[in-house]
Amino acid sequence: MASLVWDYVFCLLPSVLLLLVSLGLRWPRVRCWTRLAVSAAGWRLWVLICLILELPLDKNIRPWNEEAGSPGEYILPGSGQASGGPRLICKPTALAKYLLRHCGSLAWPRLASWPRGDPHLQTLSSLLWGQHGDTLQFTRENLLLRDGGIVALDWAMGTRLGEFGGRKRWEGRKEHSSGGNALGCFTTTPPVLLLIPESWGGMTPHLKVLCHQAVRQGFNVVVFHTRGTAGCPLTTVRLTEFGDPADLEQVVAYVHSRHPSSVMVAASEGSGSGTLLSYLGESGSSSCLKAAAAISPVLQGQLWFETAMPPVYRWRALIHRKLQLSRYESSLRGVLDVDRALSCSSLRDFEETLSCSSAPRPPKTSLNSGPSSGSDSPRGLAPSVVWALGERAYPAKDWDNYWERNEPLRDADEVAVPVLCIRSRDDPLLPPATTLPLPLFQSNPYFLLVLTDRGGHCGFTLEGPKETEEGRTGNESEEEGCNWSHIAVLEYFRVVADFLKGEEKDGEYIQAGQRSRTSNMAPSRRRRANMMRRQRLQPTEERSGDEEDGNFTWKRSYTR
Repeated sequence: MASLVWDYVFCLLPSVLLLLVSLGLRWPRVRCWTRLAVSAAGWRLWVLICLILELPLDKNIRPWNEEAGSPGEYILPGSGQASGGPRLICKPTALAKYLLRHCGSLAWPRLASWPRGDPHLQTLSSLLWGQHGDTLQFTRENLLLRDGGIVALDWAMGTRLGEFGGRKRWEGRKEHSSGGNALGCFTTTPPVLLLIPESWGGMTPHLKVLCHQAVRQGFNVVVFHTRGTAGCPLTTVRLTEFGDPADLEQVVAYVHSRHPSSVMVAASEGSGSGTLLSYLGESGSSSCLKAAAAISPVLQGQLWFETAMPPVYRWRALIHRKLQLSRYESSLRGVLDVDRALSCSSLRDFEETLSCSSAPRPPKTSLNSGPSSGSDSPRGLAPSVVWALGERAYPAKDWDNYWERNEPLRDADEVAVPVLCIRSRDDPLLPPATTLPLPLFQSNPYFLLVLTDRGGHCGFTLEGPKETEEGRTGNESEEEGCNWSHIAVLEYFRVVADFLKGEEKDGEYIQAGQRSRTSNMAPSRRRRANMMRRQRLQPTEERSGDEEDGNFTWKRSYTR
């Protein structure tokens, strides 16, 4: 009989324990202790995983650390304020002040905390999976370049479910979700958004989500794929160098010719910013773009290649690039040291082997070898193409010479388009935030930097449901996407379009520049090997008098 009683007790014991746990969790203090215990255990497990995978870990993001400060504070140079949230680092121009007044998405979001806010989890999420991206449909267009190469343009045509489509989608969403007019108010036609993926090619889920949100807001979205990436055929032996804007220049001209009356803007993610920033510097005021944005940008290409990257990310990028190279191994073996490149264990060695002439190579040939590919023409290019490409028709002499012509900020002084850079301090793929060229943003009126404490690489996940300033609920915000960078970039384009529209309409001259530029004079072309090697900036206190005397206009010259 006693054994039977004990059998009943043991059978009911799990149910009794579950009942006691459920009753205990009803008390706020017990819930708080339980949450802290689970978070602490999860944090210690995550620390162990990071140690095994050799991932850098910031101990300041421990889940039981309470954060102080308001997430909506910003810092302008010389303001002397402190901030616990995103910081806008820029020259205090009329555009910067206009953005602070009208771009609400820069102020209201609160980025997710651990574990969703962990930099590595956010980075892997942006690279491996996303939200809404797979519902988009694209149509591909191959563009023939002047040297015989081909690049691919993927035009977003809407979603598979038919939620949005063509002109009806645009006309039905004339008002922007944040309460202001959409970017199309700048013209009578939908704006065009040109997206530039990572330098190793392909569309990440992060970029697909941005495409989805842009399509919902009425943009004509086109994604630019460099030669030999994302299924684009490689028809020449000339590979695209990091920061080479020659192909992008032709793409921008082509897209503008198809939509001549539309506002054209561009956005890049990660290392794709090298091409975008190089294009803006080389094109200057003749660029067809009205504004540009770079999410987690590589601002200093040489430093990025020479900085050690965590093994998980380094090997992923290397394997991806080696697979692309092996696809054309037999065709490129005549002009490149393919075997050496495939055996490289770092991104720097891989890039140097493919792009610099210092590496030993077999005799030059071309993919389409024939009588026309003489020995006088490098890489089998026609003389007219060699003349058009200039020094880029020849491989770089060495690693330093490679960056003299490819550093993204080499012509930063010539940029005549507002550029918004969004960067997090905990980005595991980029060099430390202490290496950022802050003097550039503090002195150049066209460069703006939004620096956050969290976000990872192309992550910037929002914390959760939150009531916004415009009265939208967090559920509506999450329905559009959970990436704050996407929301901020799209609203930035709208605000800049409104600002430039007012400037061109009124013809006002804005007091906000160290250098004096006028609308009837094109800026002089002062080429520099590397903009970051030559500092001409003065302390903020010494520049205050120049800012008061200098006249600056946002009206651009197209005389170049």
